[in-house]
Amino acid sequence: MCTCQTHTAAAEPIDAALTFKVEDMTCGHCAGTVKSALERGLPGAIVTADPAARLVSISGASDRATAARLITEAGYTPA
Repeated sequence: MCTCQTHTAAAEPIDAALTFKVEDMTCGHCAGTVKSALERGLPGAIVTADPAARLVSISGASDRATAARLITEAGYTPA
């Protein structure tokens, strides 16, 4: 590792994920529906939907209200 002080590393942005509990997302098909709706409505966001835990995580997006609306419009209930 270089120990001279002439090199600086760019700070990595902190990307806080939005997380929703979606109790009525009970299977892989449900998870796919929610994931697709969020990816379409939040271009560039990375969505993980876990039907076993009933959790949806979204990184690359910060608008919680829009994400919740998209989940609702897909037919599910975000908490």
